[in-house]
Amino acid sequence: MSESQVSQLREALQSAIAENPVILFMKGTPEAPACGFSARTVAVLEALDQPFAAVNILPDPAIRQELSAISGWPTIPQLFVDGELVGGCDIVTEMYQTGELAQVLGVEAADTEPAQAAPATAQAAPLSIENLL
Repeated sequence: MSESQVSQLREALQSAIAENPVILFMKGTPEAPACGFSARTVAVLEALDQPFAAVNILPDPAIRQELSAISGWPTIPQLFVDGELVGGCDIVTEMYQTGELAQVLGVEAADTEPAQAAPATAQAAPLSIENLL
């Protein structure tokens, strides 16, 4: 990947983060998560009835590399709210359980545990944003 392409990808990622109030970078899609951590994070957001945009990082390894360079966070999924990194699956789950995530999102806390989604595989175009807002 050329320096120009890397720069364009980084700008596209930064724009996606800035333009979407809640955005999840994940493996797979919300309908077909490709790993358990992504599935769990989607389930948490759905349990809170939180609309969100999603980006499948699997089609292009450069997406993950540049995202980690932007966020300083090495693992996927990564949840951003209002342009700020909230964290990965463990942090999001813990915040959900304590009610802190509902506060950050400005929604009412859910009363039950989120359902576990079954992992699946899916392919999408690089930086394809599925906007569920």
